[in-house]
Amino acid sequence: VQLQASGGGLVQAGGSLRLSCAASRRTFSNYDMGWFRQAPEKEREFVAVVTLNGIRYYTDSVKGRFTISRDNAKNTVYLQMNSLKPEDTAVYYCAVFMGGRYFDTANYVGWGQGTLVTVSS
Repeated sequence: VQLQASGGGLVQAGGSLRLSCAASRRTFSNYDMGWFRQAPEKEREFVAVVTLNGIRYYTDSVKGRFTISRDNAKNTVYLQMNSLKPEDTAVYYCAVFMGGRYFDTANYVGWGQGTLVTVSS
């Protein structure tokens, strides 16, 4: 399994971006899907996850600003990012959750290359 995130770019603080991540039907229909990010010189960190039933969990720093969603018809998971801040600058990755704790990168597969989000001040 390898996923590819897209939709990143350069945006001013306060702006918005929507990231997308497509998966195969087999993958998408059987697993929870998550978004992570990795800022320069920092470890990859959990951002959000959406379960098969549509339940969503977020890291505290993005609550109220980011929304994760999934379109089962398109086998795609999205991350709508509003009110972006310079500290949101990172490479964003989507991945398939295989079980365990949601915030642990070791419990995900299919990382791919990620998409770069740069927020200018």
